[in-house]
Amino acid sequence: MISRALTSLTALTLAASGLYARQQPQDTATLAPVVVTATKIPMDASAIPAAVTVLSGTTLSHESIHNVGDALRTVPAANVVTTSSYGSQTSLFLRGGEAGYVKVLVDGVPQLAPGGPGNSYDFANLTTDGVDRIEIVRGPASVLYGSDAVTGVVQVFTRDGRGPAQGVISGLGGTYASGGLDATLSGGAERASYLLAVSRFSSDGVYPVNNDYRNDVASARLRFSPDARDQAALALRYIDAQYHFPTDGSGAVVSNNQHQLVRGPMVGLDLRHSFSERVDGQMSAGWDRKNYLYAIAPNDAADSTTFPFSSSDWTSRANVDARSDVHVGRRDAGDVLTVGAAFERETMEGSTLDTMRGRNNGAAYAQLVTGGQRLVNLTLGGRVDDNEQFGTWGTYRVGAALHLAPRTRVIGSVGTGFKEPTFYQNFATGFVQGNPDLKPEHSQSWEIGLEQRVGSRAATARVTYFNQRFRDLIDYDGGSTGANYLNVPEATSNGVEVGLDAPLGRAARLGGSYTWLDASVTKGGASASPAAQFVAGEPLLRRPKHSASATLACDLPHRIHTALTALYVGDREDIDFATFARVTLPAYARWDLTASAQVIQARGTSPGLAARLRVENLFDRSYEEIANFPARRRTILAGAELRFGY
Repeated sequence: MISRALTSLTALTLAASGLYARQQPQDTATLAPVVVTATKIPMDASAIPAAVTVLSGTTLSHESIHNVGDALRTVPAANVVTTSSYGSQTSLFLRGGEAGYVKVLVDGVPQLAPGGPGNSYDFANLTTDGVDRIEIVRGPASVLYGSDAVTGVVQVFTRDGRGPAQGVISGLGGTYASGGLDATLSGGAERASYLLAVSRFSSDGVYPVNNDYRNDVASARLRFSPDARDQAALALRYIDAQYHFPTDGSGAVVSNNQHQLVRGPMVGLDLRHSFSERVDGQMSAGWDRKNYLYAIAPNDAADSTTFPFSSSDWTSRANVDARSDVHVGRRDAGDVLTVGAAFERETMEGSTLDTMRGRNNGAAYAQLVTGGQRLVNLTLGGRVDDNEQFGTWGTYRVGAALHLAPRTRVIGSVGTGFKEPTFYQNFATGFVQGNPDLKPEHSQSWEIGLEQRVGSRAATARVTYFNQRFRDLIDYDGGSTGANYLNVPEATSNGVEVGLDAPLGRAARLGGSYTWLDASVTKGGASASPAAQFVAGEPLLRRPKHSASATLACDLPHRIHTALTALYVGDREDIDFATFARVTLPAYARWDLTASAQVIQARGTSPGLAARLRVENLFDRSYEEIANFPARRRTILAGAELRFGY
């Protein structure tokens, strides 16, 4: 099936490149020349010995992608799993690791709450409004980011205001009574800039009862640069999202009165100062506080089957990171020694735990990178974390990029990562008993890759083999008379990821990815049941052995931009909680079509008007990403964007 999809896309690509070779290309999702997340300093991507993908906010806007989770589906080795409708749990399994093995940052502020049983980030409510770019770094990154950065980092950067003041209002609506409205106001000059944004998205969902969803977001980014040596940036974000769902864990419709809510603010502050020609300093501070509420009530007074329950918890994470970047030798040589220290305070309070819990974590780290155009670029880093709950933990990463020829390079790296236990896993009381003596889950990984650029337009192909070992995974033991959470299972995740970015003429671009993955349990968990999560010799759940994507983007005459994306996800194992048996979910292919057209060009104070169209699951394929939960069928969203200046 995937071969037919790629064949069709190739044929369309060749036709488009021939017809529109004289059109000028727009911005597309490619490997960017400068990357920040991989080393915490701006570096040329060709000098970084890590697999990095950058998604452009401009492209996401053109293709009406409003959710970061959907944007990640075309990234190599990124498997995004959504339960069903808009607002349902959306998880990222990167390179076969657990869903909580990815550090998620918004303008440098960690987003994962330190609370619940699973401790994985839910991408369902992370929107793309105001996004400048998304950087995805694959491989362990705990050296720079501490806990959670086991298989990679996803960082969302919001835009700085640029140029004269301008406003943008856009709206869309369509299938499942889905609709969105967002507005931004931005502007700025060299010394100061601002961007203010508000958005709302809502949907009735895929079920006939109790499946509505709404997500309200307000955000702002302010930047001030009094001179060439100093800069301050403030990022603000507030989210209020509520999702109703009538199903239980097996997918059966059981209640009309069940919902969950997440709301709260995020604040990020970034201060930079250049002390001299060779020494730069930076301090980043972040605070994220969220209220997680869950409630279920009987359908009516005579309902004796629904167990009424509610919970409300507040989690917070405050962090400070200060570092000094020392340029070794000439500044333009690109060799930088970074020395830094970080402190983090996490808390959880509410109805889930018997009392408020908190923990502190301090860390010191160092990194040396060699940049510039040279035969070999190196990255060496080490970090020590001191956590008041689980003690001292060390991580490292060493990488090298060897330039065999001007257009050919080989990369290799080895490193470690870790993930701390959640408050619930440590301190749960009542029916579930936490374990305060849990150790962090941790990994050791290595990878080797080849990157080749071809042709005058620099088409880029990259192949990477990765090998990972996960140890001391935390598993739930329901039969234990003492602590229910234990460090027991071990697993491996090895694979090959392939990425392609190829300009075709002046008006078309072909992007593609393929991943072969072998992710399996090497040491079983607390339960020997075939339906357990960790069974020795069995694959890790919801990880397809084969997955692929291909995107053809074209700029047509009359300022029209189109993109056609094919997604393929192979067979993968899951648990059917209706029968408590392992099942194999069949492979599926999904096609998405997007188009945008500049109907009226903005000129001076005269507003511009653009039309947008997005069709997901173009051929109305029936499939499941999680057993017994149907995915969205064909979804058509259409809308318009009004852009005006002052």
